[in-house]
Amino acid sequence: MVFLHTAVSDASRKDSVLPSGAHDPRLDAETTQELKEILTEAPAGVAEKVAGTAQSTSYRTQDRFLSSTVYGTRWAQQDIPRFEMPENEMPPGECIDADELALDGNPVLNLASFVTTYMEEEAEKLMAQNMSKNFIDYEEYPQTAEIQARCVNMIARLFNCPVDSPSQETVGCSTIGSSEAIILCTLAMKRRWQEARRAKGLDASKPNLVMGANVQVCWEKAVKYLEIEPRYVYCTDTVYTMIPENAVELCDENTIGVAAILGSTYTGHYEDVKTLNKLLIEKNKELGTDIGIHVDAASGGFVAPFVDPELEWDFRLERVISINVSGHKYGLTYAGVGWAVWRSAHYLPDDLVFHINYLGSDQASFTLNFSKGAANVIAQYYVLIRLGRSGFASIMNNLTCTSDYLAGCLEKTGRFTILSETGGKGLPLVAWKLKEKHHYDELLRVVVREDFSRARCEMLIKDILMVVKQLDKQDKKAIETSRNDRRAKQHWAALRHVNKAFGIGAKLKKEEDKVSAIKTTGVC
Repeated sequence: MVFLHTAVSDASRKDSVLPSGAHDPRLDAETTQELKEILTEAPAGVAEKVAGTAQSTSYRTQDRFLSSTVYGTRWAQQDIPRFEMPENEMPPGECIDADELALDGNPVLNLASFVTTYMEEEAEKLMAQNMSKNFIDYEEYPQTAEIQARCVNMIARLFNCPVDSPSQETVGCSTIGSSEAIILCTLAMKRRWQEARRAKGLDASKPNLVMGANVQVCWEKAVKYLEIEPRYVYCTDTVYTMIPENAVELCDENTIGVAAILGSTYTGHYEDVKTLNKLLIEKNKELGTDIGIHVDAASGGFVAPFVDPELEWDFRLERVISINVSGHKYGLTYAGVGWAVWRSAHYLPDDLVFHINYLGSDQASFTLNFSKGAANVIAQYYVLIRLGRSGFASIMNNLTCTSDYLAGCLEKTGRFTILSETGGKGLPLVAWKLKEKHHYDELLRVVVREDFSRARCEMLIKDILMVVKQLDKQDKKAIETSRNDRRAKQHWAALRHVNKAFGIGAKLKKEEDKVSAIKTTGVC
């Protein structure tokens, strides 16, 4: 669990001479105090001797020493600034925080994340060349705006947008990711509903949004930030997605829309958008409403069109009014870039679009921010034209084959139950659980990304088997006790950190219990 950071008070800065590890929120008070006693400055005599040796053996230029490596300079003996800017400058080589960053995990080995961790060298160079461009400055960088328009057109056509009728002109925009896209699309649905209600002289103060309990956390943010009542369709121990019939039952005159997921965060399942569309048409006739479907295709939007092109989930269905997709997931582009696409301008109220002229030209803007880098949008365009439909199809089919291979090997062990789909009927990921009944609500998930090769997959299978055999040799009660202790320590250490920073630890615990009671929990 990661929390917002707060400024450290002057009273707390008496410990600022300690290395960063002593301030780790995961540590309890006893361990922190022990670190304070251990991690002290080097004895004065030693420090002076080292400094004297450095002066006698190095060439000096102004206030710097020229040394064979960075570890021979005086900065290697000093702690890095953490709370205040230093008074003096330092050389760029020493400023690079490589020692600490080396402790981060290797992104390629992060099998929990959907986010792209590999791009071609040419794409990386292209991004580096355009990092200084502010995307929003259309007057100065008109070609970047043109590239966004091209991407929107390509993605909209990939999602089978209506192109024959001028009145059905599809609109869209780039975002930082699917979270921003979802908030924008939810806002558009809410505003359309409010306008329709007010035009009829009806109350417009109680909007609700229907969605599965398996939604990603960005949907919780959207309804909370935009003051919308969430109506969850709960999963069962055999069905891990929203059931269309149950979703439609929750709809009423205050429903602004239904969110369907093309690729569940937890198990990779595609929700049945086609059935939902059919039932919603009937529901709208019954209620006299205009409830639409938003498809959260954050992960599946760049998979399904190439692996299962006959699957109807997009603008081929008349009640699908908007779609979001993440370019930095299976769009094969580095974070962060996402896309929001509306069936037509009719579904994006005009009063939400701002026309500004800060930078020399009239600009239409529908974003949560203003300035942002142009490099990721340019990189997305590179990937789209570099791979084309055939390139995407090859990659996505390879990922599906690798995913099926991993699922098959795990199933052959006889220890696990596979929860995810195979054969391209869901995302290229594998979710599985232990066969024991009391473990039914715990699962392990591996996301198969572009750089997860067959060879790496086989190494993972070998490691899983080694770990399982080692665990078999241990006492089950000891394993359970160890697991519970670890969870408790991590949980309360995090809460202590929040309580110290904001004074809201107890409030957070209460809110967490409330959410856990109504919604599926998990990590994505």
